[in-house]
Amino acid sequence: MIEVKNLVKKYGNHTAINRLSFRMEKGKIYGFLGPNGAGKSTTMNIMTGYLGATEGQVLINGHDILKEPEEAKKHIGYLPELPPLYMDMTVSEYLEFAAELKGVPKEKRKSSIEEVMKLTKILEVKRRLIKNLSKGYRQRVGLAQAILGFPDIIILDEPTVGLDPKQIIEIRELIRSLAKKHTVILSSHILAEVREVCDYILIISKGKLVASDTPDNLEHRMNSSEAVEIETKAEASRVREVLKDIQDIKESSVKKQTDGITYARLLPRDGKDIRENVFLAFAEQKVPLLTLKTEHVSLETVFMELTQNENITKLQEMEEREETEYAGDL
Repeated sequence: MIEVKNLVKKYGNHTAINRLSFRMEKGKIYGFLGPNGAGKSTTMNIMTGYLGATEGQVLINGHDILKEPEEAKKHIGYLPELPPLYMDMTVSEYLEFAAELKGVPKEKRKSSIEEVMKLTKILEVKRRLIKNLSKGYRQRVGLAQAILGFPDIIILDEPTVGLDPKQIIEIRELIRSLAKKHTVILSSHILAEVREVCDYILIISKGKLVASDTPDNLEHRMNSSEAVEIETKAEASRVREVLKDIQDIKESSVKKQTDGITYARLLPRDGKDIRENVFLAFAEQKVPLLTLKTEHVSLETVFMELTQNENITKLQEMEEREETEYAGDL
Protein backbone atom coordinates (compact mmCIF):
# COMPACT_ATOMS: atom_id res chain seq x y z
CA MET A 1 0.00 0.00 0.00
CA ILE A 2 1.10 3.57 -0.72
CA GLU A 3 0.13 6.60 1.37
CA VAL A 4 1.01 10.11 0.25
CA LYS A 5 0.32 12.68 2.96
CA ASN A 6 0.34 16.47 2.45
CA LEU A 7 3.16 16.29 -0.06
CA VAL A 8 4.84 19.58 -0.99
CA LYS A 9 7.73 20.13 -3.39
CA LYS A 10 9.13 23.59 -4.05
CA TYR A 11 11.81 24.74 -6.46
CA GLY A 12 12.68 28.19 -5.14
CA ASN A 13 9.48 30.22 -5.35
CA HIS A 14 7.77 27.68 -7.61
CA THR A 15 5.49 25.10 -5.96
CA ALA A 16 5.47 21.95 -8.09
CA ILE A 17 3.35 19.91 -5.67
CA ASN A 18 0.86 21.55 -3.33
CA ARG A 19 -0.46 19.54 -0.34
CA LEU A 20 -1.04 16.37 -2.34
CA SER A 21 -2.61 13.40 -0.51
CA PHE A 22 -3.91 10.01 -1.69
CA ARG A 23 -3.85 6.26 -0.94
CA MET A 24 -3.31 3.30 -3.23
CA GLU A 25 -4.35 -0.23 -2.30
CA LYS A 26 -2.86 -3.57 -3.34
CA GLY A 27 -4.22 -5.47 -6.33
CA LYS A 28 -5.36 -2.49 -8.41
CA ILE A 29 -4.07 -0.67 -11.47
CA TYR A 30 -3.95 3.08 -10.92
CA GLY A 31 -3.79 5.58 -13.73
CA PHE A 32 -1.80 8.67 -12.73
CA LEU A 33 -2.62 11.54 -15.08
CA GLY A 34 -1.78 15.18 -15.43
CA PRO A 35 -0.84 17.70 -18.12
CA ASN A 36 2.78 18.69 -18.69
CA GLY A 37 4.01 20.68 -15.70
CA ALA A 38 1.28 19.37 -13.37
CA GLY A 39 3.77 17.75 -10.97
CA LYS A 40 3.09 14.17 -12.04
CA SER A 41 6.69 13.15 -12.72
CA THR A 42 7.91 15.00 -9.63
CA THR A 43 5.40 13.08 -7.50
CA MET A 44 6.49 9.76 -8.99
CA ASN A 45 10.15 10.59 -8.41
CA ILE A 46 9.45 11.39 -4.76
CA MET A 47 7.42 8.19 -4.36
CA THR A 48 10.36 6.15 -5.66
CA GLY A 49 12.99 7.97 -3.63
CA TYR A 50 14.65 9.75 -6.57
CA LEU A 51 13.73 13.15 -5.11
CA GLY A 52 13.20 14.46 -1.60
CA ALA A 53 10.02 16.32 -0.63
CA THR A 54 9.98 19.83 0.81
CA GLU A 55 7.19 18.78 3.19
CA GLY A 56 4.92 15.79 3.72
CA GLN A 57 5.38 12.04 3.83
CA VAL A 58 5.33 9.02 1.52
CA LEU A 59 4.78 5.62 3.11
CA ILE A 60 5.53 2.44 1.13
CA ASN A 61 3.97 -0.52 2.94
CA GLY A 62 4.38 1.46 6.16
CA HIS A 63 7.99 2.52 5.50
CA ASP A 64 8.81 6.22 5.13
CA ILE A 65 10.64 6.70 1.82
CA LEU A 66 12.76 9.48 3.38
CA LYS A 67 13.57 7.91 6.76
CA GLU A 68 13.76 4.26 5.65
CA PRO A 69 14.76 4.51 1.98
CA GLU A 70 16.45 1.10 1.72
CA GLU A 71 13.52 -0.79 3.24
CA ALA A 72 10.91 1.21 1.29
CA LYS A 73 12.68 0.77 -2.07
CA LYS A 74 12.70 -3.02 -1.66
CA HIS A 75 8.95 -2.89 -2.37
CA ILE A 76 9.20 -0.77 -5.53
CA GLY A 77 9.94 -1.52 -9.18
CA TYR A 78 10.21 1.60 -11.36
CA LEU A 79 10.29 2.16 -15.11
CA PRO A 80 11.04 5.84 -15.82
CA GLU A 81 9.96 7.44 -19.07
CA LEU A 82 13.56 7.06 -20.28
CA PRO A 83 14.64 3.56 -19.17
CA PRO A 84 18.01 3.52 -17.32
CA LEU A 85 19.81 1.18 -19.73
CA TYR A 86 23.52 0.49 -20.20
CA MET A 87 23.92 0.36 -23.95
CA ASP A 88 27.18 -1.60 -24.03
CA MET A 89 25.74 -4.49 -22.02
CA THR A 90 23.81 -7.42 -23.44
CA VAL A 91 20.24 -7.85 -22.22
CA SER A 92 21.27 -10.77 -19.97
CA GLU A 93 24.22 -8.86 -18.49
CA TYR A 94 22.05 -5.85 -17.77
CA LEU A 95 19.35 -7.89 -16.02
CA GLU A 96 21.97 -9.77 -14.00
CA PHE A 97 23.40 -6.43 -12.92
CA ALA A 98 19.90 -5.12 -12.04
CA ALA A 99 19.13 -8.29 -10.06
CA GLU A 100 22.32 -7.86 -8.04
CA LEU A 101 21.48 -4.21 -7.32
CA LYS A 102 17.98 -5.21 -6.22
CA GLY A 103 19.30 -7.82 -3.86
CA VAL A 104 17.69 -10.80 -5.58
CA PRO A 105 19.21 -13.90 -3.85
CA LYS A 106 21.99 -15.45 -5.93
CA GLU A 107 20.33 -18.88 -6.07
CA LYS A 108 17.12 -17.32 -7.42
CA ARG A 109 18.72 -14.83 -9.77
CA LYS A 110 18.87 -16.97 -12.92
CA SER A 111 15.27 -18.22 -12.66
CA SER A 112 13.97 -14.71 -11.89
CA ILE A 113 15.73 -13.26 -14.93
CA GLU A 114 14.41 -16.04 -17.18
CA GLU A 115 10.89 -15.44 -15.88
CA VAL A 116 10.85 -11.69 -16.54
CA MET A 117 12.38 -12.18 -19.99
CA LYS A 118 9.58 -14.61 -20.84
CA LEU A 119 6.93 -12.22 -19.52
CA THR A 120 8.27 -9.29 -21.53
CA LYS A 121 9.10 -11.47 -24.57
CA ILE A 122 12.79 -10.58 -24.86
CA LEU A 123 14.29 -14.08 -24.60
CA GLU A 124 15.23 -14.08 -28.28
CA VAL A 125 17.40 -10.95 -27.84
CA LYS A 126 18.99 -11.80 -24.48
CA ARG A 127 22.53 -12.08 -25.99
CA ARG A 128 22.30 -8.90 -28.06
CA LEU A 129 23.81 -5.57 -27.05
CA ILE A 130 21.14 -3.15 -25.87
CA LYS A 131 22.48 -0.40 -28.19
CA ASN A 132 21.60 -2.62 -31.16
CA LEU A 133 17.98 -3.11 -30.12
CA SER A 134 14.99 -1.22 -31.49
CA LYS A 135 13.28 1.36 -29.31
CA GLY A 136 10.44 -1.08 -28.63
CA TYR A 137 12.78 -3.80 -27.42
CA ARG A 138 14.68 -1.31 -25.24
CA GLN A 139 11.40 -0.34 -23.64
CA ARG A 140 10.66 -3.99 -22.89
CA VAL A 141 14.12 -4.47 -21.36
CA GLY A 142 13.37 -1.49 -19.09
CA LEU A 143 10.05 -3.08 -18.16
CA ALA A 144 11.78 -6.37 -17.37
CA GLN A 145 14.13 -4.48 -15.03
CA ALA A 146 11.13 -2.86 -13.27
CA ILE A 147 9.36 -6.16 -12.52
CA LEU A 148 12.55 -8.10 -11.71
CA GLY A 149 12.22 -9.51 -8.20
CA PHE A 150 8.44 -8.97 -8.38
CA PRO A 151 8.19 -6.06 -5.91
CA ASP A 152 4.84 -5.25 -4.26
CA ILE A 153 4.53 -1.94 -6.12
CA ILE A 154 5.35 -1.46 -9.80
CA ILE A 155 5.45 2.10 -11.16
CA LEU A 156 5.42 2.47 -14.94
CA ASP A 157 5.94 5.84 -16.62
CA GLU A 158 4.81 5.63 -20.28
CA PRO A 159 5.48 1.86 -20.55
CA THR A 160 4.21 1.46 -24.13
CA VAL A 161 6.22 4.26 -25.76
CA GLY A 162 7.82 2.97 -28.94
CA LEU A 163 5.88 -0.28 -29.08
CA ASP A 164 3.88 -1.46 -32.07
CA PRO A 165 0.12 -2.23 -31.67
CA LYS A 166 0.71 -5.95 -31.09
CA GLN A 167 3.32 -5.24 -28.42
CA ILE A 168 1.04 -2.68 -26.75
CA ILE A 169 -1.70 -5.30 -26.39
CA GLU A 170 0.83 -7.76 -24.94
CA ILE A 171 2.09 -5.20 -22.39
CA ARG A 172 -1.49 -4.35 -21.40
CA GLU A 173 -2.15 -8.02 -20.71
CA LEU A 174 1.07 -8.22 -18.70
CA ILE A 175 0.04 -5.19 -16.62
CA ARG A 176 -3.36 -6.77 -15.92
CA SER A 177 -1.71 -10.03 -14.82
CA LEU A 178 0.71 -8.16 -12.53
CA ALA A 179 -2.21 -6.46 -10.76
CA LYS A 180 -3.37 -9.83 -9.39
CA LYS A 181 -0.51 -9.74 -6.87
CA HIS A 182 0.91 -6.23 -7.12
CA THR A 183 -0.10 -2.58 -7.01
CA VAL A 184 0.53 -1.12 -10.46
CA ILE A 185 0.78 2.63 -11.09
CA LEU A 186 0.60 3.57 -14.75
CA SER A 187 1.33 7.02 -16.11
CA SER A 188 0.49 7.60 -19.75
CA HIS A 189 -0.49 10.37 -22.14
CA ILE A 190 -2.54 7.86 -24.12
CA LEU A 191 -5.86 8.24 -22.33
CA ALA A 192 -7.51 5.41 -24.27
CA GLU A 193 -4.84 3.11 -22.85
CA VAL A 194 -5.54 4.32 -19.31
CA ARG A 195 -9.28 3.84 -19.88
CA GLU A 196 -8.66 0.30 -21.13
CA VAL A 197 -6.31 -0.89 -18.37
CA CYS A 198 -6.82 1.06 -15.14
CA ASP A 199 -9.21 0.31 -12.28
CA TYR A 200 -8.83 3.73 -10.72
CA ILE A 201 -7.64 7.13 -11.97
CA LEU A 202 -5.99 10.05 -10.20
CA ILE A 203 -5.75 13.36 -12.07
CA ILE A 204 -3.52 16.16 -10.85
CA SER A 205 -3.25 19.74 -12.07
CA LYS A 206 -0.90 22.45 -10.83
CA GLY A 207 0.34 20.09 -8.12
CA LYS A 208 -3.13 19.39 -6.69
CA LEU A 209 -5.39 16.36 -6.89
CA VAL A 210 -8.47 17.37 -8.92
CA ALA A 211 -10.12 13.97 -9.41
CA SER A 212 -9.89 10.48 -7.96
CA ASP A 213 -12.34 7.78 -9.08
CA THR A 214 -12.95 4.88 -11.45
CA PRO A 215 -13.01 5.70 -15.19
CA ASP A 216 -16.74 4.86 -15.39
CA ASN A 217 -17.63 7.11 -12.45
CA LEU A 218 -15.60 10.01 -13.79
CA GLU A 219 -17.35 9.81 -17.14
CA HIS A 220 -20.77 9.32 -15.50
CA ARG A 221 -20.40 12.36 -13.26
CA MET A 222 -19.41 14.56 -16.16
CA ASN A 223 -22.17 13.10 -18.32
CA SER A 224 -24.76 13.98 -15.68
CA SER A 225 -24.46 17.67 -16.53
CA GLU A 226 -23.95 17.34 -20.27
CA ALA A 227 -26.25 18.13 -23.10
CA VAL A 228 -29.08 16.06 -24.60
CA GLU A 229 -29.21 15.86 -28.38
CA ILE A 230 -32.39 15.25 -30.38
CA GLU A 231 -33.42 14.98 -34.01
CA THR A 232 -37.06 15.33 -34.94
CA LYS A 233 -39.14 15.40 -38.11
CA ALA A 234 -40.58 18.90 -37.71
CA GLU A 235 -39.90 22.52 -38.56
CA ALA A 236 -37.53 24.43 -36.31
CA SER A 237 -40.32 26.78 -35.17
CA ARG A 238 -42.47 23.80 -34.09
CA VAL A 239 -39.55 22.30 -32.15
CA ARG A 240 -39.02 25.59 -30.30
CA GLU A 241 -42.70 25.65 -29.32
CA VAL A 242 -42.50 22.17 -27.77
CA LEU A 243 -39.24 22.91 -25.97
CA LYS A 244 -40.44 26.11 -24.29
CA ASP A 245 -42.88 24.16 -22.10
CA ILE A 246 -40.37 21.54 -20.90
CA GLN A 247 -39.04 22.08 -17.38
CA ASP A 248 -35.36 22.03 -16.41
CA ILE A 249 -33.98 23.07 -19.80
CA LYS A 250 -31.40 25.76 -19.13
CA GLU A 251 -30.42 26.46 -22.74
CA SER A 252 -31.31 25.13 -26.16
CA SER A 253 -30.01 25.56 -29.68
CA VAL A 254 -32.19 24.53 -32.61
CA LYS A 255 -30.89 24.06 -36.14
CA LYS A 256 -32.77 23.03 -39.27
CA GLN A 257 -31.21 20.23 -41.31
CA THR A 258 -32.08 18.70 -44.67
CA ASP A 259 -35.25 16.76 -45.53
CA GLY A 260 -37.40 18.48 -42.91
CA ILE A 261 -35.36 17.21 -39.99
CA THR A 262 -34.45 19.56 -37.14
CA TYR A 263 -31.56 19.07 -34.72
CA ALA A 264 -31.57 20.48 -31.18
CA ARG A 265 -29.01 20.49 -28.40
CA LEU A 266 -30.46 20.91 -24.89
CA LEU A 267 -28.48 21.86 -21.79
CA PRO A 268 -30.20 20.77 -18.55
CA ARG A 269 -30.47 22.91 -15.45
CA ASP A 270 -28.51 21.75 -12.36
CA GLY A 271 -27.45 18.47 -13.93
CA LYS A 272 -31.02 17.14 -14.19
CA ASP A 273 -31.88 14.18 -16.42
CA ILE A 274 -34.38 15.69 -18.87
CA ARG A 275 -34.65 12.83 -21.36
CA GLU A 276 -37.99 11.49 -20.10
CA ASN A 277 -39.60 14.95 -20.04
CA VAL A 278 -38.37 15.64 -23.56
CA PHE A 279 -39.68 12.33 -24.88
CA LEU A 280 -43.13 12.75 -23.29
CA ALA A 281 -43.48 16.37 -24.44
CA PHE A 282 -42.79 15.53 -28.09
CA ALA A 283 -45.00 12.43 -27.93
CA GLU A 284 -47.89 14.47 -26.49
CA GLN A 285 -47.60 17.00 -29.32
CA LYS A 286 -47.36 14.12 -31.85
CA VAL A 287 -43.99 15.35 -33.07
CA PRO A 288 -41.87 12.28 -33.90
CA LEU A 289 -38.43 12.05 -32.31
CA LEU A 290 -35.92 10.29 -34.54
CA THR A 291 -33.05 10.34 -32.02
CA LEU A 292 -32.70 11.24 -28.35
CA LYS A 293 -29.35 10.73 -26.65
CA THR A 294 -27.09 12.12 -23.97
CA GLU A 295 -23.94 13.68 -25.34
CA HIS A 296 -21.26 11.17 -24.34
CA VAL A 297 -18.24 12.47 -22.44
CA SER A 298 -14.98 10.59 -22.99
CA LEU A 299 -12.10 10.34 -20.55
CA GLU A 300 -10.25 12.80 -22.80
CA THR A 301 -13.01 15.36 -22.26
CA VAL A 302 -13.01 14.74 -18.49
CA PHE A 303 -9.25 15.24 -18.43
CA MET A 304 -9.44 18.52 -20.36
CA GLU A 305 -12.30 19.84 -18.22
CA LEU A 306 -10.57 19.06 -14.92
CA THR A 307 -7.14 20.38 -15.83
CA GLN A 308 -8.25 23.80 -17.05
CA ASN A 309 -8.02 26.52 -14.42
CA GLU A 310 -11.66 27.51 -14.48
CA ASN A 311 -12.85 23.89 -14.30
CA ILE A 312 -10.60 22.43 -11.60
CA THR A 313 -13.40 22.37 -9.01
CA LYS A 314 -16.08 21.11 -11.40
CA LEU A 315 -15.98 17.50 -10.24
CA GLN A 316 -15.85 18.50 -6.56
CA GLU A 317 -18.92 20.69 -7.08
CA MET A 318 -20.78 17.81 -8.73
CA GLU A 319 -19.81 15.48 -5.87
CA GLU A 320 -21.10 18.02 -3.32
CA ARG A 321 -24.37 18.37 -5.27
CA GLU A 322 -24.79 14.58 -5.40
CA GLU A 323 -24.20 14.35 -1.62
CA THR A 324 -26.74 17.15 -0.99
CA GLU A 325 -29.37 15.48 -3.18
CA TYR A 326 -28.71 12.13 -1.49
CA ALA A 327 -29.09 13.71 1.96
CA GLY A 328 -32.34 15.32 0.80
CA ASP A 329 -33.67 11.93 -0.28
CA LEU A 330 -32.97 10.56 3.18
